[in-house]
Amino acid sequence: MSYKQEILMVGEKPKRAPTLYLIVAIKLVKGSLLLAAAVSVYLLANKNLPDLFDQFLRFIHLDPEGRFFAEIGDRLETVTPSNVHVIASGMFLYGLFLTVGGLGLAFRAGWAVWLAIGESAFFIPIEIYELVRRHTPEGEARAHAMFAHPKVGIAIVLAVNVIIVWYLFENRNRLFRHHDHH
Repeated sequence: MSYKQEILMVGEKPKRAPTLYLIVAIKLVKGSLLLAAAVSVYLLANKNLPDLFDQFLRFIHLDPEGRFFAEIGDRLETVTPSNVHVIASGMFLYGLFLTVGGLGLAFRAGWAVWLAIGESAFFIPIEIYELVRRHTPEGEARAHAMFAHPKVGIAIVLAVNVIIVWYLFENRNRLFRHHDHH
């Protein structure tokens, strides 16, 4: 590339990329939700979780004495504040990671494309494994009809991650070239 072409390229405005904007929105929404959830989980660390769960079920007019909900309540008794802190910390770090990556993509930082590709690609083998190996519980009542086929949700998440990785990898030079300074 000639010096003149390089100077023209540095001064170029980035071209519109609606798919990139959608990916940015997904990353920012997921990151924001995880950050908010992390704070909420952290605030629950020193609370009596079985009692809170019982109150919540009664508030939404469900029977906390049902077998399914009673088992969840029993499991909540085994949760310690340190477990909650670890979960909240992990959620916070991952939410921060997604938010920083989403902002990096929004500003078309060259490092952000590799961060997003790596983050999305990381989950693909796990999602494939879950799609192939996951056994749905038989005979158990489901809370809602949308959970009748959990593999559909996994397949959708897998497809979205594959599309994100493919799109960012295939378009990385076009979308992020104005930040490359040779």
